[in-house]
Amino acid sequence: MQQHPVALDYPFPTLPDLLRPGLALVFVGINPSLYAVQRGHYFARRTNRFWPALSRSRLSAPVRAALGRAELQPEDDEMLPRFGIGFTDVVKIASRNSATLSGSDFQEWTPRLLERLDRYRPTVACFQGVTGYQAFVRYALGERAETFALGPQARRIGSARLFLVPNPSPANAHYRLEDQITWFDRLAEYLFACRAGI
Repeated sequence: MQQHPVALDYPFPTLPDLLRPGLALVFVGINPSLYAVQRGHYFARRTNRFWPALSRSRLSAPVRAALGRAELQPEDDEMLPRFGIGFTDVVKIASRNSATLSGSDFQEWTPRLLERLDRYRPTVACFQGVTGYQAFVRYALGERAETFALGPQARRIGSARLFLVPNPSPANAHYRLEDQITWFDRLAEYLFACRAGI
């Protein structure tokens, strides 16, 4: 029997969680932008580096081959769970930008993310940026750390491994599109190793 992504209902406008059991990878954003919610898709703004980087990385090669095209678009998010890739957020409250989120927002929402990851148990959960990951570690896991290195993290959520990449927002000027592609390629290698039991 085919399993469909679970779109959890929220009592306010936000993006649905595109999750189901058995996913290889779940991308975890900080929170949806108002624009993304209006469009109904993750990383919907065309200036965001997420979809261009994913399209040029080895991570999406099987998806692009199956679809017979070179580029993935925000509108593809809903079908990616069929290829083992899901989406969710640290905080489900939409805002103009993540800087408007408060500590209490993270304190309220990170335990809910922990529950979702524990419930659906992806092979790898990939956090998009240090801000969301840092809040998750602090409020959901009860740990404190000042700095985090990008890449694989020592922590796990059950069987799910954690990986940290740069925030793909154009506001994150420290990284270029090429950097994002490189990190997605490294994520592809890590995911392959995890699934191979290496």
